[in-house]
Amino acid sequence: MTEVTTERHWPSLISSATAAVIVGFASTILVVIEGARAVGANPAQQASVAAILCFAMAAASFILAVRARMPIMVAWSTPGAVLLATSAGGITFPQAIGAFVLAGALTVLTALITPLSRAIERMPASIAAAMLAGVLLRYVLWVPTAALGSPALVMPLILAFFALRFVVPMYAVPVIVALGLLIAGLTGAFDQGVTLAVTPLTFDWPEWNPQVLISLGIPLYLVTMASQNLPGFAVLRANGYAPPVSACLLVTGLGSILSAPFGSHAINLAAITASLVAGPDAHPDPARRWKMIYPYTVLYVVFGLAAGTFVSMLGALPKELVTAIAGLALFSPLMGGISAMMKEPREIEAALVTFLTTASGITLFGIGAAFWGLLAGLILWGAQRYARRI
Repeated sequence: MTEVTTERHWPSLISSATAAVIVGFASTILVVIEGARAVGANPAQQASVAAILCFAMAAASFILAVRARMPIMVAWSTPGAVLLATSAGGITFPQAIGAFVLAGALTVLTALITPLSRAIERMPASIAAAMLAGVLLRYVLWVPTAALGSPALVMPLILAFFALRFVVPMYAVPVIVALGLLIAGLTGAFDQGVTLAVTPLTFDWPEWNPQVLISLGIPLYLVTMASQNLPGFAVLRANGYAPPVSACLLVTGLGSILSAPFGSHAINLAAITASLVAGPDAHPDPARRWKMIYPYTVLYVVFGLAAGTFVSMLGALPKELVTAIAGLALFSPLMGGISAMMKEPREIEAALVTFLTTASGITLFGIGAAFWGLLAGLILWGAQRYARRI
């Protein structure tokens, strides 16, 4: 029987890794930048955010994939970026960095303390999905407003997005990002020039504000854990792997802490894009798919070095165009969150309370809606579960 060699399959490994990088970066980089802007990051800091996320993802992915010999991919927390963009009003950049450090520290504790990791795993999936959907809804709702504000710019993107979802749903968002840049260029809608340069990193010391730590740090940890890390492990298991959970959480948690002063909000296990490299399309031999990490790492280092150019280019787009592209990018995750929160009939009521409270955007005692939505849903879920037992 002929041995399946890696050399024969390098083209598929490289193409799979390239697709994962392009889809992962282009799909939600606008959301990441919007999140950084929401906490007062200036253009240099926004570029640093994009760059350090790319570098941290490349380093953490390389460490985990090489050590475990599995196609483990690390990505940035898209729900976490949305949380920043929608719930961070009045928070300064140093205060946000303090919350980023706390979220990373909680991830490390989850890796080291077994009861804590088990508690996270046992969190009702419907409640976690409802919090995610509530966070995403507010962002997606801005798309119709953007369409009314600039119909000539936004309507072609909306039509193209839904047309592409019939044919190539995985690539719908990267295509509309490219289309948005093209439309903006052809119509002269760019607000400013684009800078071509290697991206310098900025450094800011964290500021420890108790209200921000509770309203941003804890929800950032929970939404990243529930909607990114746990699905990421599930993708690997579905493809026949037994991922080292504690090691993955430890590496991504430490990576989040170390990169936070440079602007990184959180890194975690990749979920959707992981399916591009964890299956047989990347390599027929599961034991060799981990080698996709070499092109993956190189590409993300390159993207990190050029992050300032990407941020400058995207930052030059009209506000309505940015809002529309970012909102459309979150359409599919929102659908998934709403479907998951309604999956268990006995938990729908608690999930709906979580969803509505989170989506309301309320602030109480200086603490944002995501925390209160999760708290309200868990209290109702616990009360209903207790009532069914007596």
